[in-house]
Amino acid sequence: MNTAAKMERFSYDDDVVKKFTIATVFWGFVSMLVGLIIASQLANWRMNFGLPWLTFGRLRPLHTNAAIFAFAGNAIFAGAYYSTQRLLKTRMYSDVLSRAHFWGWQLIIVLAAITLPLGITVSKEYAELEFPIAQLITVVWVIFAVNFFGTLLRRREKHIYVAIWFYIATIVTVAVLHIVNTLNVPVTFWKSYPIFSGLQDAMVQWWYGHNAVAFFLTTPFLGLMYYFLPKAAERPVYSYKLSIVHFWALIFIYIWAGPHHLLNTAVPNWAQTLGMIFSIMLLAPSWGGMINGLLTLRGAWDRVRVDPILKFFVAGVTFYGMSTFEGPLLSIKSVNALAHYTDWIIAHVHGGTLGWNGFITFGMIYWMVPRLWKTRLHSVKLATIHFWLGLFGILIYITSMWAAGITQGLMWRAIDASGRLVYPDFIETVQRIVPLYYVRAVGGAMYLAGVVLMIYNLWVTIASAPADQSEDVFEAPALNAVDDPSADAQAPHRVLEGMPVLFTALSLIAILVGTLIELVPTFLSTEYVSLNPPAADGTRMINPYTPLELAGRDIYVREGCYLCHSQQIRTLKEEYLRYGEPSRVEESMYDHPFQWGSKRIGPDLARVGGKYPDLWHLRHLNNARDVVAESIMPRYEWLLTDKTDFDILPRKLAVMRRIGVPYTDADIAGAADSARAQAEKIARGLAEQGGGKDLADKEVVAVIAYLQRLGVDLKKYEAKQAAASPLSNGDLASAGGAQ
Repeated sequence: MNTAAKMERFSYDDDVVKKFTIATVFWGFVSMLVGLIIASQLANWRMNFGLPWLTFGRLRPLHTNAAIFAFAGNAIFAGAYYSTQRLLKTRMYSDVLSRAHFWGWQLIIVLAAITLPLGITVSKEYAELEFPIAQLITVVWVIFAVNFFGTLLRRREKHIYVAIWFYIATIVTVAVLHIVNTLNVPVTFWKSYPIFSGLQDAMVQWWYGHNAVAFFLTTPFLGLMYYFLPKAAERPVYSYKLSIVHFWALIFIYIWAGPHHLLNTAVPNWAQTLGMIFSIMLLAPSWGGMINGLLTLRGAWDRVRVDPILKFFVAGVTFYGMSTFEGPLLSIKSVNALAHYTDWIIAHVHGGTLGWNGFITFGMIYWMVPRLWKTRLHSVKLATIHFWLGLFGILIYITSMWAAGITQGLMWRAIDASGRLVYPDFIETVQRIVPLYYVRAVGGAMYLAGVVLMIYNLWVTIASAPADQSEDVFEAPALNAVDDPSADAQAPHRVLEGMPVLFTALSLIAILVGTLIELVPTFLSTEYVSLNPPAADGTRMINPYTPLELAGRDIYVREGCYLCHSQQIRTLKEEYLRYGEPSRVEESMYDHPFQWGSKRIGPDLARVGGKYPDLWHLRHLNNARDVVAESIMPRYEWLLTDKTDFDILPRKLAVMRRIGVPYTDADIAGAADSARAQAEKIARGLAEQGGGKDLADKEVVAVIAYLQRLGVDLKKYEAKQAAASPLSNGDLASAGGAQ
């Protein structure tokens, strides 16, 4: 060290860390409470309480957003602000930006908590928040990025530690993901449509969705692991070289894996295969990180038995290893054919979120709080009880959902010796797994009980803190005065660690390679763009939705129906027998956003049009038990009383035309009148069938119009083509007679 260097005095901004820590605990409780409510709703449909804003379809996006962005998000920021300052030996770049980041993020969460139960949603998984909130996220993320990189550039430590690498990758990649996936065109302040549709939207969404898990729930938590686990264990990281391989391999490979969410669908085979291959490759770097974490504890295993903080870290890293083994397994096409759309995926997701993210967060908080408030943890015993409650709770949860998922998958695909489905009625599979939904609720309640114990423990800990909470002051030399501790070796990566701008640029390049190769062919494909040209008589294979059908589709999205019903028939024999021909790319090309779905609590709806009469749909929406006695679907009574907004339809069609749907000027100008006329026709039919009067202006009629449209166009087109073909049945009969 250069002893002649000028020493500088500084302090760390722990106030913002405290704020994010308290927010983490509060939103963790809220997110898990909402999760317990929706788990109970699947076990017993009456738990929807008959209120629009408390149904499963509206609360489920609130739960996922709260768990990911409120609980995990605040945990990331608390840990990143704490560790970044200490690793770089400097205060954050701007206290003002730190506060703006904190309060801006809490505002986003509050807006999400208000809008999602009101049905204000884009409906894209993990990106449901509407246009104004999405823009606010962009602003707050930029504030965080400026604050972080400003701190990085004024650091006193020349080389950036491995945790900082993962923070860099997180900030850069999340920005790219968010900007691309929220390219929406607004209709009103609280309603917008994505510019992508169908296949393109599916590819973008799961490029985003999978990598939101990768770069919001994985890379930043790996950064937290690399800082807090060695601190808690009082041991250095096991292998510096392994951390290098882990980091670069992970961020390069992860970005390619998104299409594994779309296996056996209408997505091109090359994209499916690419996603599967890179998902399997992910196992190596992921387990490299797990091994690095667990072996850091070498020599500290005796402490693990008595220290709840180390227990949380060990369990968290182990769950990371389990999840990153299960993910590649589920990405194999044959396994995916069994597991996709089932509760197995729910088990997988919660093993990662509650096991990996949750336990790392709890360990970090228990370690930080006494140090932040300059006191001792109130009760190590309560923290230990929290650990065991959480561990057994998540194990019960995961095991029940594994059992439910495998049961669903096997029942859906069961075919007898005559080639027929063994369980043709979808409700049979629902009946079998309802008991397991009760078991899941018990596991979730145990996990939540552990969080309540933590809240009490931390409350008493903070209450006992000394009155003097003034900032500690440190001394350190300026960056330019720091000698290079590796000057004798100067390994290439060690040099790169002293060049954060280049490091960031290389990280960006690493994630852009897979992104461009995956997405650009889909956007530039002339086959996709010209899939549905008009015929000579102006007709198309697939027509745009009528104004009333579009209104019904928006209500369908608002109520979260897409969370229980898919609209994508996979290329599997059992799905052909149950639903018909596999879905084709053309069928969803006017869907902004796409509705392929990710879970089947109810049957697929891609071919539901014309399957049931309008009265069946009316009764089903009013009370599903009237037509399917064992149904667990909520009641949607308000659809029979709330009125459809016809006047907004011209604006909706105009925006749709801007993003590629071939509506004409006449379509747009006459949208409201056209919708009213179609609604009157449906309402008259319902009245004649005994469905009630004065329904023409009610939302239920619009939803029925939308449901009756699904899959109909393709059937009509193929029937027309068959009738016009010289090989049609009629022509063959004529030819036979002539002979």
